[in-house]
Amino acid sequence: MDSSKENGKLAAVEAILSDFSLKMNELRESNADFNLSLKESSADFDRRMKESNEAFERSRKESNEAFERSRKESNEEYERIRKESRADFERSLKESRVEFERSLKESRAESDLSMKKLHEMHEKIAKEIEQVNKQIGGMGNNQGAATTELFYNSLKYGQKEMFGEKFDDVFKEEARRTKKGFEDEYDILLFNGQAVCIVEVKYKADTNDIEQVLRKERTFRVNFPEHHNKRLYLALASKSFHPLTEKACMNNGIAMMKQVGGTVVINDEHLKCF
Repeated sequence: MDSSKENGKLAAVEAILSDFSLKMNELRESNADFNLSLKESSADFDRRMKESNEAFERSRKESNEAFERSRKESNEEYERIRKESRADFERSLKESRVEFERSLKESRAESDLSMKKLHEMHEKIAKEIEQVNKQIGGMGNNQGAATTELFYNSLKYGQKEMFGEKFDDVFKEEARRTKKGFEDEYDILLFNGQAVCIVEVKYKADTNDIEQVLRKERTFRVNFPEHHNKRLYLALASKSFHPLTEKACMNNGIAMMKQVGGTVVINDEHLKCF
């Protein structure tokens, strides 16, 4: 009885062990299948990765080649356009320069023609002015000479006592130039042993003539050293005097000789001895 039970238990244990062993074998086989599948999957993954990498590298290379080709084509197109543009610019610049030089040449020709006409006009006007000046100068000289002759005759053949002096000699249009002196002309000179009177004659006396009269005193002292120690008087003779000119004569001690009708009137109220 006990032996049967023991045998039964042993059989059960062996059955369990046999079943366990069977399952372990199945597990080993499943693990082997899994490893094989994993190995195949890994190999397939590596293959696919390699193919993907190769495809990527091929695509990258093709893209780089396409980019380089496109860049080269763009550079070539840019260079072509630049050369064409530069050629157009140089051609346009050359045409503009030619047009400018032509226009400048025409302008110079027109300017030269205008300047020539202007020069001819100036020469013509200058000649006309010269003729008029000669005529006016002749008239002025004639008037001046006639006026000088009038006062000279009045002093030479008329009254010789004036300014408190009696003059013995009367000279006209005395010009003098010395090496150390001045070139000057004295319209009328009156002399005696102690005094000299210089008479400046103007057809129409002007205030600007006062300085010319005063200058005669300075030049006379140098040009006529033989009369250096004599008393010297200055007079301005004219057919007409402006009131301002008369006042200037008085202020500077210059006598005035005026023609009144057929006679000569002398105003020596403010006369100064120089």
